[in-house]
Amino acid sequence: MPNETQASILFVDDGPEILTALTRLLRSTDITVHTAISGEKGLQILEQQNIDIVVSDKNMPGMNGNEFLQKVAEQWPETVRIMLTAYTELNDVIASINSGRIWSYIKKPWDNDEFKLNIQQALSYSEVLAERSLLRHTLEQVKSKRKRNFMKFIGQSTAMQFVYDAIENCASSHASVFITGPSGTGKELAADALHKLSPRKDHPLVCLNCAAIPSDLMESEIFGHVKGAYSGAVANRDGAATLAHGGTLFLDELGEMDIGLQAKILRFIQTGTFKRVGSNKQEKVNIRFISATNREPSKAIEEGRLREDLYYRLNVISISLPPLKDRDNDACHIAQYFLNRFSDIENKVFVGLSSDAGILINNYPWPGNVRQLENTIHSAVVMSEGPLLTEQVLARQLQLTQTQMTELLHKKSPPAPLESIPNTSSDTRNHIQHIAVNDTSSVRSLAEVERVAIEHAIAVCNDNVVKAAGLLEVSPSTLYRKVQQWQD
Repeated sequence: MPNETQASILFVDDGPEILTALTRLLRSTDITVHTAISGEKGLQILEQQNIDIVVSDKNMPGMNGNEFLQKVAEQWPETVRIMLTAYTELNDVIASINSGRIWSYIKKPWDNDEFKLNIQQALSYSEVLAERSLLRHTLEQVKSKRKRNFMKFIGQSTAMQFVYDAIENCASSHASVFITGPSGTGKELAADALHKLSPRKDHPLVCLNCAAIPSDLMESEIFGHVKGAYSGAVANRDGAATLAHGGTLFLDELGEMDIGLQAKILRFIQTGTFKRVGSNKQEKVNIRFISATNREPSKAIEEGRLREDLYYRLNVISISLPPLKDRDNDACHIAQYFLNRFSDIENKVFVGLSSDAGILINNYPWPGNVRQLENTIHSAVVMSEGPLLTEQVLARQLQLTQTQMTELLHKKSPPAPLESIPNTSSDTRNHIQHIAVNDTSSVRSLAEVERVAIEHAIAVCNDNVVKAAGLLEVSPSTLYRKVQQWQD
């Protein structure tokens, strides 16, 4: 990378008079000049100094210019390399350019003005390389900080990185959190993550789905009741408010709660006190509130389903969970997780998704989001046999026509990752003999199954072919040969 304040150049030539002439030529510029009388001396300077441009003679005793610039290219690839050459050596120099060892050349004897112009062009190119290097470094830093998984969430999309950061940032707070997002996006997972990362993690997280409890029982579910409070109340009962003391109370689908009860919830939040149904005794608890709804809050308020004052009381911090269709390639990663999980549960053998199945999963809109994807993969595992989960099986579970499946497979989208999560337990391997063959649409060639398994093993081992070969119980030369065949 260029010096932040001043560019630098290294001249390498076995002729001291050449080095003197070149140095004098740049005396009126802001360029810092270094000189070396051999390739070996030049490498020593490069190890100690930050050099932007290297200009080297071609023919030198000992290490010649080609050898020297080759080493520079290997060790300092972002240093611009230029060769000084006679006209008779031009063919060799062109070969060096084509091989990437040098960026350009300057003919001997040189024209001073042309020489300065060449150096100025090289400096401009060096700046481009520096900017590219900085961008690459920045992207690598961002990528290294990107979470592939977070708590019980799976996915590394940009949309979910914002969610993960929001949860981490506000987990330690006592402020109320309001979670929004379509059904099936993981609002309860977010509440669970907030609780487990909070100082309240050693106390209970109590979850109530306001849409699943009859309205006439909801007040008792939240506040509890005393014996005889109503027909069927045969004993005192603690409600969620008491059970969540010191911890967190998660009110899911808040917009489905009776509007009259919402007024009591508002007072409970404001004072921290409540009365059990049938009791006049005030009880006080310490609770953090997390709420969620799959409805648009403003619309729910407008329709009279959600009290505006309650919403603003609970919405101190807002977290919005994106639909699955807005999460890049997360759908495919989540599908592979569920495939592995349900393969174990159902005692089936699946080494992964076919490439077209991955494309179909990434392109399908998933209106039911992660919950729909989970159910689809579970159903596909039950209703088919491995070793690959295919696009035909998925299309049947999603009730897609042939036309719809074809449109989804040819829809432009980011490439679906061809990953697999093989189950290598002995019980599973023993189960291979029971694979059904009457569903021909699920059958794939052994070559495709083999490639999926090999590519997964290499990916898991961070491209270490020797280690992957050990996991697959084959020789490394076998894997090298297979990979070479695919590349050809």
